[in-house]
Amino acid sequence: MKKSLVALAVLSTVGAGAFAQSSVTLFGVADLNARYSDNGSAKLYSLSQDGIVSSRLGVRGVEDLGGGMRASFWFEGAMNPDTGTPGGQTWQRRSTVSLTSGFGEIRAGRDYTPTFWNLTQFDPFGTNGVGAYSNIHASNGAGGQTANVISNLTTLVRANNSIGYFLPGNLGGIYGQAMVAANEAAPVNGNKYFGARIGYMAGPLNVAASYGQTTVLPVAGDDTVQNFNVAGSFKLGNLTAMAQYGRFSLASTDYTNYLLGGTFGMGALTFKAAYSSFENSSTAADATQIAAGVQYDLSRRTALYTNVSRIANDGTATTGANFGTGTLAAIRGNNHTGLEVGVRHSF
Repeated sequence: MKKSLVALAVLSTVGAGAFAQSSVTLFGVADLNARYSDNGSAKLYSLSQDGIVSSRLGVRGVEDLGGGMRASFWFEGAMNPDTGTPGGQTWQRRSTVSLTSGFGEIRAGRDYTPTFWNLTQFDPFGTNGVGAYSNIHASNGAGGQTANVISNLTTLVRANNSIGYFLPGNLGGIYGQAMVAANEAAPVNGNKYFGARIGYMAGPLNVAASYGQTTVLPVAGDDTVQNFNVAGSFKLGNLTAMAQYGRFSLASTDYTNYLLGGTFGMGALTFKAAYSSFENSSTAADATQIAAGVQYDLSRRTALYTNVSRIANDGTATTGANFGTGTLAAIRGNNHTGLEVGVRHSF
């Protein structure tokens, strides 16, 4: 009887240790706002979402395998808190399994592309809301066959069927990643992607460059969209200055984007501002955006915010602010205005 009790105690200890080395976390964000939008032809008032961060629901977990190796998973999907509908709750924001060790991380599944990270991390508005840099990005409305191919790429933000490698975090400030994604279908604005990103972060400085290419159906004899960007930020006291340069190339057409902006912290307040532009090398389809915003943190997880933006379209450009629910059509050559006041809560 004593031996049985001892054995049971040993098994209980082993089980408790194994459980302590694993964790599963449910997490999410809800971001709602009252939004006004004007496309130069019509006005819209709406209860919308995602003014400073994308609403989501997810579950992630990690297991310590010993010897410095960990296995993990991450499943995350979009949600629409303004209506309570799932918003494509199919885990398409991210669906990955990883193995991590001292040599870095191998990650497989649907994941963010290396070329997207600069776009969002060095945007004061985080590619969300009416002030987002992505509102006038090359992927958002220049007109013409080549532009339509770029705007319909499935690899602008994420790629399916991908395998990625991330450098370990002990390289003296150097970070980076590489990704390949299988097409697994006809290459119509396809998923066949290769990309890489390399950066350096130390003290107040953070800079990174990335390159990616996606195979599509041939346009004017070319079947590869090339995407290059370089970005950086510098922190000086409470001020963080940001800048970006990016270019899409397909056939004989280049689409170029620039951003200058930054954030300024003052206690619980964070002020944001950015100027960005879009240029088409083949046609008179250019656009500029001026955006400003302020965020007030009620706590680490809850914030109030307001953002405003003004987009000027020239020629055939049809870029437009991220109007969200009840989207107004982007009108060619018109100026667009967006204003939102909202709340964000994360858990």
